[in-house]
Amino acid sequence: MNKKGHVLNALVLSVGLAYLAHPAGDAATARAVVGFAVPVVLGALVPDIDTAFGSHRKTFHNLATLGLFVAYPLYFDNLELVWIGVATHYVLDLLGTKRGLALLYPLDSTEFDLPVGVRVSSRYATVVVLLITGVEIAVAAVLAADAPQQLFTDGLRAAGVF
Repeated sequence: MNKKGHVLNALVLSVGLAYLAHPAGDAATARAVVGFAVPVVLGALVPDIDTAFGSHRKTFHNLATLGLFVAYPLYFDNLELVWIGVATHYVLDLLGTKRGLALLYPLDSTEFDLPVGVRVSSRYATVVVLLITGVEIAVAAVLAADAPQQLFTDGLRAAGVF
């Protein structure tokens, strides 16, 4: 995807995440939209830094770079929202485009894709971005709905109830 697609994805995803966190649609929801949007948009743009140097869709579009972004918030306990932006960038490039990603770069420059993407210049690119974003929001909703139950179940197990 191009920058426009990644920013659109990050902004719509931020609105969806804000409503999941604060479903009332009040001032808290609006604050959450802003709170989510800035780091998610920045994270969504990070992988394209490789356009200034290196090989685009290779230098920062691989599993090693994604691993660093996954490990960083786990180790330093912050930047989760930036990581969400980076992860959605990968999802969008892998699912939304015909070109795909060189996931194993620098070991292998082969670009992997799924047969559902469109060309970035396609008139359907925005529709594909919105469809993928909808799926991302749905996945987040399922995870959010299951998380409290899982914490409750884990707490009961820890207490020896079952």
